[in-house]
Amino acid sequence: MDLTKGSIRSHMLKLAIPATVGYFFNTMYNVVDTFWAGKLSTDSLAGLSMNFPLYLLILSLGVGFSSGAGALIANEIGAGRDKSSNKYLSQSISLAFITSLIFTILLLVLLKPIFVLLNAEGEVLASAMRYGIVLVLGIAVLSLVPVINAGLIAKGNTRTYRNVLIAGFFLNLVLDPLFIFTFKLGESGVALATILIQAMSLAYIANTARKSGSFSGLKFSDFIPEKKYTIEILNQAIPATVSFFTMALGTFVITYFVSSFGRDAVAAYGAAIRVEQIALVPTAGLNVALAALVGQNNGAGKMDRVMGSFKTSLLGGALVMLAILPPVLIFGRQVISAFTETEPVIRMGYNYLLIQGLTFYSYILLYQSNALLQGMKKPAMIMWMGLYRQIAAPAVVFSLLCFTFAMKEKGVWWGLVIVNWSAAVFTFLHAKRVFNSLRHKQA
Repeated sequence: MDLTKGSIRSHMLKLAIPATVGYFFNTMYNVVDTFWAGKLSTDSLAGLSMNFPLYLLILSLGVGFSSGAGALIANEIGAGRDKSSNKYLSQSISLAFITSLIFTILLLVLLKPIFVLLNAEGEVLASAMRYGIVLVLGIAVLSLVPVINAGLIAKGNTRTYRNVLIAGFFLNLVLDPLFIFTFKLGESGVALATILIQAMSLAYIANTARKSGSFSGLKFSDFIPEKKYTIEILNQAIPATVSFFTMALGTFVITYFVSSFGRDAVAAYGAAIRVEQIALVPTAGLNVALAALVGQNNGAGKMDRVMGSFKTSLLGGALVMLAILPPVLIFGRQVISAFTETEPVIRMGYNYLLIQGLTFYSYILLYQSNALLQGMKKPAMIMWMGLYRQIAAPAVVFSLLCFTFAMKEKGVWWGLVIVNWSAAVFTFLHAKRVFNSLRHKQA
């Protein structure tokens, strides 16, 4: 799809709607996991919550390389260099695979110490380990799916991943209870279902990419890492990887502080964040659409369309917030009740949602600004802001609110409002400065 011509709003809708539908089912996929873990026990729900930052850590590989590859591929397509775009994809696949193997070895060694650091003990620790080991063994599969899909998104194809995520959701509805209860695999069954579904998704996406010409003209030697491409891909991928990696570490930080106030607080955070993810699903679709639009138009030198795409996405995000936030805040308690019957867990989880309503648009502003920077091939600030937002600021703000001001778990909830808004405003202003600088150079 040529995104350098035609209506920006039309392109945005054509890209964002399929992506949003797909991410909705992906989020519901995770909700299904949380639901069945809650049916096992509160300990199992807490154990699964302990693995959420680990899951984000693993995803950081695929997301980082896919963001980097997607930006480079889209720019090459916009400049009319299709053969070069395929080479970037093949090199990104190889680098992601090699990195995933290294991560697998490291995490198998560090898995238990990580959970112990998060104050896991007894049955909660055992539950976390049963899920985590299987998840770590599937890192390569989890990493390659978004990387290969990046080649499709850069061409304007968000439908394939939508179909994969919808199919994965329905498969998970069957496989989770089958593995957990029929095969008596418990928490391991939840993770095994995920890896199996992702393996099937990988096969389907790779075949679709082949049919679309994403591997056209490539030889085996094109998958062997080359210095030129490796440097370019890493320059794009490292900031995105570190940003998402720090998001995972940030979730570890959140879990660490929340775990100081007991198992119920951890379970509440794990349940509430699933509800929050549902509310933020449409913004993920906008991020995907904006990255593709900015990438192709930046490659074609059409900076007016780059900024037009950015403004359209921010307006779309505001409309999404107005439509989705009210029902989430009104019915959030009932949704959390579907995961657990423990009243303190429900109460703390609902308090989280009410407070996070204040920071909803900060996520939109931040992620859209990141997509603009990535598409313009200027992603360095994404990495530094990730370190600020996920580690440096929370360590200070959470400590003050939770302990100095004795706000307990609510200190984390309110701390997220302060940290996210400060990060979003700074990144937005930086993205505008970068855009103005690039436009001035082209003038």
